[in-house]
Amino acid sequence: MVIGSKVIFKDSLESTNNFASGLLKKEALPEGTVVHSNYQTSGRGQQGNTWESEAGKNLLLSIVLYPRKIKPADQFAISMAISLGILDHVRDIVKGSAIKWPNDIYVADRKIAGLLIENSILNGSIIQSIAGIGFNVNQVDFPGYIPNPVSLKMITGNEYDLSENLRILLSKLDKRYRQLVSEHDRKMKSEYISSLYGFMEWRPFRTIPDGNIYGRIVGITQSGQLMVEAEDETIREYNFKEIEFIG
Repeated sequence: MVIGSKVIFKDSLESTNNFASGLLKKEALPEGTVVHSNYQTSGRGQQGNTWESEAGKNLLLSIVLYPRKIKPADQFAISMAISLGILDHVRDIVKGSAIKWPNDIYVADRKIAGLLIENSILNGSIIQSIAGIGFNVNQVDFPGYIPNPVSLKMITGNEYDLSENLRILLSKLDKRYRQLVSEHDRKMKSEYISSLYGFMEWRPFRTIPDGNIYGRIVGITQSGQLMVEAEDETIREYNFKEIEFIG
């Protein structure tokens, strides 16, 4: 087992990603080291967003990886692997789950988990990755400003053991990471695309620079851009924050 080879628990942290990054500056950590916490005072999400979580209710963790076989140009494959690992765990419990591009996990139209991956590149190689995960498990009350949150407990009505959930999640992530480093991302990319929220469904989007369009998700580029077919049958490619669902 790679992911989960070492587990470091702290009751409260500013951010599990920040803590893991700080540790790496002081010492060599085994690949797959997991830092997890009951609470984050300044949890971080994609593009400077925050991750809010009630203390002791959810899974908050970061994983240290050394995916040196993955070229920087292909680094989105790491995001695909971790997203699919989380999705594998969610799908074992509830139906209707998908990956909302680039790496949020949704059940129906509500967000149950998010992912923040920070890669360090030196001399043309990825020397380390820190994958931060926030996964809503037992929380049922969320601040009103958080859009569309949901948790396992809200969906099923059941209370979940966080330690057991962490153990299962790490095993799912480990399986996907092994798939990534052994097979690279051809099969994984196909699985990721077919698991995308809204895949091949005609929907309205708000985009930059094209304005509002009606289109459908048809794939992703090698670097992870979202490919959307518009009504005029052109395929347009978008980076994160350049496209969002309307409604």
